[in-house]
Amino acid sequence: MNPQAPQGTFMGHPKGLFLLFTTELWERFSYYAMRAILVLYLVGQVHSQGGHGLGWTQAEALKLYGIFTGLVYLTPLIGGWLADNYLGQRKAIIIGGALMAAGQFLLGTPHAWVPGMETEVFYLGLAVLIAGNGLFKPNISTMVGDLYEDGDHRRDGAFTIFYMGINVGAFLSGIVVGSVVAAYDGNYQMGFVCAGIGMVASLIIQFLFAQKYLGDIGRVPAAKLSQAANQNVTKEPLTQVERDRIKVIMVMGLFTIIFWAGFEQAGGLMNLFTNEFTDRMIGGFEVPTTWFQSLNAMFIVIFAPVIASVWVRLGDREPNSPVKFAMGLVLLAVGFLFMIGAVLEMNGDPTSKSSMWWLVGAYFFHTMGELCLSPIGLSMVTKLAPLRIASLMMGAWFLFVAAANYIGGFVGSLIGHGGSQEEQLANAMGIFAGIAITATVSGVLLYFMADKLVDWMHGAEDAHHGDEDKVLQEEIAVTGEHEGVQR
Repeated sequence: MNPQAPQGTFMGHPKGLFLLFTTELWERFSYYAMRAILVLYLVGQVHSQGGHGLGWTQAEALKLYGIFTGLVYLTPLIGGWLADNYLGQRKAIIIGGALMAAGQFLLGTPHAWVPGMETEVFYLGLAVLIAGNGLFKPNISTMVGDLYEDGDHRRDGAFTIFYMGINVGAFLSGIVVGSVVAAYDGNYQMGFVCAGIGMVASLIIQFLFAQKYLGDIGRVPAAKLSQAANQNVTKEPLTQVERDRIKVIMVMGLFTIIFWAGFEQAGGLMNLFTNEFTDRMIGGFEVPTTWFQSLNAMFIVIFAPVIASVWVRLGDREPNSPVKFAMGLVLLAVGFLFMIGAVLEMNGDPTSKSSMWWLVGAYFFHTMGELCLSPIGLSMVTKLAPLRIASLMMGAWFLFVAAANYIGGFVGSLIGHGGSQEEQLANAMGIFAGIAITATVSGVLLYFMADKLVDWMHGAEDAHHGDEDKVLQEEIAVTGEHEGVQR
């Protein structure tokens, strides 16, 4: 923990955690509000036909969705490097947040204001949003880890709490943006404006409370902190233990790609499936498509404390990180079995519509998988990454998610370019089944690799406050030098 950080606690955690929780809540509200309507806006009728969309085909929209979400997770690699070496995390978050707000408002620019330039303004908004996200995303996650000393077992719980903040924002986004769009007669651009307001709220919270609850955390670039702490380091840049730990991050990242490529069908293919092929009527009320985007977040808010409690109660029998990842992949596969059930219920007839409860089941199991994988992955990176490249490694972690999103968009686009709905249903069945099989095989493979990966962690999974000497001795035994220790 940074010695200049305030030491007060709330619910057993540093108060700064709850500031970061709230900041991320509103940033994620902004992002997921936009994500919930992006594909729907792209395929909506153009303004000249009485609509508020851009009139793209489903396949074109899903490919753009994959490219956009991929870049959203690619640019944190650059943003993490800039924060580590020049800006510091706090400044990067402020600059990134301001750019993201500007991007959302550009997306919300009415077509009547830029006749003939609608697509260009849309692309400009996406570009500014992507750049801002690159500065914001890796650095706020790194700051959560910086609140805790090495070996502090509260860290996994802290990331689970932080993850609840993400998903409170995500839950509110689908409900609020869907209601705003409906109130403005299907005008998706008002939804983008709503998302921009959420981003402004995130910035205001940081400006008002960061110094009080975070102290000097995130002010000084991590590379400078590391240099000050290791003034006599003249040996190789990375020790053998550090290289082994980075190998774990890389291997786990490959399995992360498989998980998120399937999971991100939620905002793409599953979103369109909900809109086109799902019976959304309850009594005389038609549930807005965007509301289903809030199911995942709602389940996380409800079950994240339960899962965190289970890990604590298991004590020494708690699964290690690779095994938790394997469980997440298998649960993802179970969720897609529900989507297969939805297609089978329709029996090839797109007019029959499937029950919305298939979607509820799919989102539930996808959420259980996410809770086994995503917060654990963030915590794992902060435990394994060398201090001087902490934000860079967090950015590298999001690079895997970037690849997953691009692949997920490509896979979703296989539903077809404007073919018949019968053909689209058949293609959807193949996509859902393919993801389920791939996730299952990957989960089994990772389970059998778990012990070797834990060995490469060199004690990072089970270090306690009193165990630093043991880890240090292992470092010296592997490298033959004391000066190289970075953590």
